[in-house]
Amino acid sequence: MEPARPPETLRGNGDPGGVDVASWVSVSPGGLWKVQQKRKHEWSRQTVSSSGDVTSCSSGYCPKLGSLCRVRVRLKADEDEAETSVSEKRDEELPVQPRLSVADVGETAATPFRRCPDSVLQVPLGHWTTLRLGDGQCDITEACLGRMRAGERCEIRLSVFGNGPDVTTPQRSDGNLPLCASIELQTFTPGKESWEMSPGERWEWAKSLKETGGGRFRSGDVWGAADSYSQALKLLIALGGHVREAEEQKDTNAADETRRLPSADGFRTTKAELHSNLSLCQLKLKQPERAKASAAKATELDPGGAKAWYRLGQACQMVNELEEAKRAFQKLLKIQPELPAALKALKDIANREKETNAQLGLRLSKMFS
Repeated sequence: MEPARPPETLRGNGDPGGVDVASWVSVSPGGLWKVQQKRKHEWSRQTVSSSGDVTSCSSGYCPKLGSLCRVRVRLKADEDEAETSVSEKRDEELPVQPRLSVADVGETAATPFRRCPDSVLQVPLGHWTTLRLGDGQCDITEACLGRMRAGERCEIRLSVFGNGPDVTTPQRSDGNLPLCASIELQTFTPGKESWEMSPGERWEWAKSLKETGGGRFRSGDVWGAADSYSQALKLLIALGGHVREAEEQKDTNAADETRRLPSADGFRTTKAELHSNLSLCQLKLKQPERAKASAAKATELDPGGAKAWYRLGQACQMVNELEEAKRAFQKLLKIQPELPAALKALKDIANREKETNAQLGLRLSKMFS
């Protein structure tokens, strides 16, 4: 499952002073949202080094994974004025923190705050906030920042995608829909794209995303958990070859970077757990076909994983593939004999098969009566 989609540029150019509009689908704790982002290319050509020093950068330089971003998000006055004005109402209600200089960001940690189930944008509105790109505190805001430059301001418009989240919740803190807001990126520190990372760095990010996904799931943020697990799996796609190479070098004087990687068995187990966890999210989100595919991948990677077999059986039941479901639960019973959940599932399948056969027999009797 990939709830968040990469931005699609609708029009525009990359020259300073130009404008482009992009559209994509992203997640919040409540579900999927369509994001439309309008950017005006009036950025600073400065960024911040890891030591806090100002350095020059090309116009194509944007925040990457690990970048500390100094950002402020404010709501628009209303939809009609979304492209021409920024509401100052939130600034009157919330005290704005002092504006930091470019060098200050290099010495500032990410602002601590919790994801809120009733918030779309997640960040404290009206405040200058420091975000670490990739931490996953605010998916929509981070997706916008990934396309911005220092000193740039963009305007966004959010609307429900598909069936979307429960937009009738009265306490939703970000206001009425469609939601219009502005995002300002003051400064940011350097980061890395996934393809620029060393194998060890990619592994650390994947583990961090797995932990983030677990925390999101426990808090009820199923959409966010699925997104975190999906992002972790993407980082692991090209890592298998490096892990095998590290295994071959484990008895030699391997480089420090190689020692940071897991064993081949540990790597497969982690991938299997990610696929299994993603399958659980997809089951809860009523996506049985995707849940089946994810669980099947988990059982291939780790045939002894009981949870993956159970989720595979559940997914097959949901799509009415009862024979496959039976095989999955029977495999589970070989791993954990007399498991009550598996025994109950097989009993339910047997009852469904009896009902189906009875209905079929009735229809056939009517045809020949």
